[in-house]
Amino acid sequence: MARLPVIVGFGGINSAGRSSSHQAYRRIIFDMLPSSVQQEVLLDLATLTSTAEHRNGIWYTDSGEQLDTESFIESFSESILAKTLIRRIHPSLFDVDNVVLHKSSILSPSTNDEHIVFTIKTRSLPDKLPKNWSILALSDSLSEVTVEGNLEALIKDTKDLSVKAAGQLPTGFDPSTMYQSRNHPRGLQMTIYGASDAINSSGIPWSSILDRVSPDKVAVFAANSIGQMDDFGFGGMLKSALQGKRTTSKHLPLGYAQMPADFVNAYVLGSAGIVGTSIGACATYFFNLEKAIVGIKSGDIRVAMVGGSDAPITPEIIEGFRTMGALAEDTALLALDSLTDQAEPDHTQSCRPFANNCGFTIGESSQWTLLMDDELALELGANIHGAIPAVYSFADGHKKSISAPGIGNYLTMGKAMSYLKNIIGEEGLHNKTFIQAHGTSTPQNRITESHVLSKVAKSFGAKNIPVTAVKAFLGHSQGTAGGDQLHISLGVWEHGILPGITTTPALADDVHTEGLSFQLEHKEYGKEYFDGALLNSKGFGGNNGTAVLLAPHKVLQMLQKKHSKETLNRYFDLNHETKIKSTAYNQQAILGESKPIYHFGYNVLSGEDLTVSQDKIQLPGYSVDIDLNIPNDLSEYI
Repeated sequence: MARLPVIVGFGGINSAGRSSSHQAYRRIIFDMLPSSVQQEVLLDLATLTSTAEHRNGIWYTDSGEQLDTESFIESFSESILAKTLIRRIHPSLFDVDNVVLHKSSILSPSTNDEHIVFTIKTRSLPDKLPKNWSILALSDSLSEVTVEGNLEALIKDTKDLSVKAAGQLPTGFDPSTMYQSRNHPRGLQMTIYGASDAINSSGIPWSSILDRVSPDKVAVFAANSIGQMDDFGFGGMLKSALQGKRTTSKHLPLGYAQMPADFVNAYVLGSAGIVGTSIGACATYFFNLEKAIVGIKSGDIRVAMVGGSDAPITPEIIEGFRTMGALAEDTALLALDSLTDQAEPDHTQSCRPFANNCGFTIGESSQWTLLMDDELALELGANIHGAIPAVYSFADGHKKSISAPGIGNYLTMGKAMSYLKNIIGEEGLHNKTFIQAHGTSTPQNRITESHVLSKVAKSFGAKNIPVTAVKAFLGHSQGTAGGDQLHISLGVWEHGILPGITTTPALADDVHTEGLSFQLEHKEYGKEYFDGALLNSKGFGGNNGTAVLLAPHKVLQMLQKKHSKETLNRYFDLNHETKIKSTAYNQQAILGESKPIYHFGYNVLSGEDLTVSQDKIQLPGYSVDIDLNIPNDLSEYI
């Protein structure tokens, strides 16, 4: 019997804030929300950004003010909102106006009590020395210069980046302070927070899930697309020697792209189940989602955590993308708007999908989706936020440039659209579906992706499928971008509002529009208007993925076809308690009373702790044994 992969929990953090309870989605459509919900969003962000601390009904600010909720919101709402979404990179990450360069190659350092002396290699006589530095000696060929002064000033110089905007996590949010981070790279700190948020917001304790499921039926599929490239990961490993620093034992292992999955297994869930990492540039999240969907539908997996955590806002990564011509530089943004009388553009409008644009805006995000088969979800009384019955991924075939788009996205979108039509019908596909586009804001993407969407939509007879793109607000979080698209899309069925591409004033002339309706403004459709959505990704290297997403009300209709009335009535009774718990977690998070799950050195098992027979393996602390009576699926060959 077929099994439906349903979404029972989701969480994480991106530039719009906390993903669980639709808080990040609410930040995006903030102006269309009732004041009571706006207040909840603002207070949640105030806690996240350390703008204030809540104690006994009073908000205490850093400056020592003590304010009630109403006064606090009145005074700080604008400043709190300004700490979110795409904006100028904050110095808490690095100073975009003074990025350190290492120009000199040090040959022979020597020191004494008076000063520091270095001989440096150069091709010409320095025309400028750091303050309080002087030349002691020159070689005849000027190939070596001996200078004295402060070491840091000698070996370092700075420049400003031409790219100054990013979808940075809310300013003031620091996941390293929430648990014993032990010099973890930023992306892994975000992993601990994001995965914990998904589990806690589900309303079902992880222990309750393990009571019903064998350990080998649990899976974690997660990754990021670039690895941990900050100074605590691969970045530190590569830079330490050049900076005269020591390479640590953590730089290499914590830099691997599969570490988000490893951290969730080891420190959040304690899972001994199936593990895997698929990497496919921008489509990474959907590739990992696909592994979970296939496993759940086959019955090999009953519960899966799918996630990603990318922290690519570093000077090195930004420079790498900039030299490819992929990022929106300040000068190009000014030119787009014909601005000659100001030094910098409005960085909040940097990302403009399907408009006249000049490049994407990089972002950071950690997103986690908890999935179960429908039988387990009903048995546990889980919240059902939707279902993902299929993900399609295809390559581009032969190419000239490895980074150029190709044919694969036509295949993924065509398959996904056909599959969705089978479930919700032709009328549902035409009139009850929206598309969450990849929408990077590059001139190439606006043409190629719009052509994919338009051509496939027309082939199915569609006239005006709504198209939106959340990167306009969040930036491009690389491998985790699919998680951003998925979790923001779920909010549409909570509030009935489809976020528009509001940073795009008008579509570019070369955008293909037949069969589509690009949403340039937030629009209220109603909570049960859409039956499904198609989430699209076009990645470097020919990594394309399209996910099929079903609305929660549609999922319940489908479950009523499969399951008995008694089963569903029992489910609704159990779900009442689950909703109470997930609501309670949301309130705790808003007030700063929740903590991430981090089990370091907790219940560590060794081989001696296991009981192994030819029929089963028993793991201490796990209620269900691992069954070793494995059917021979190759019996016809033997």
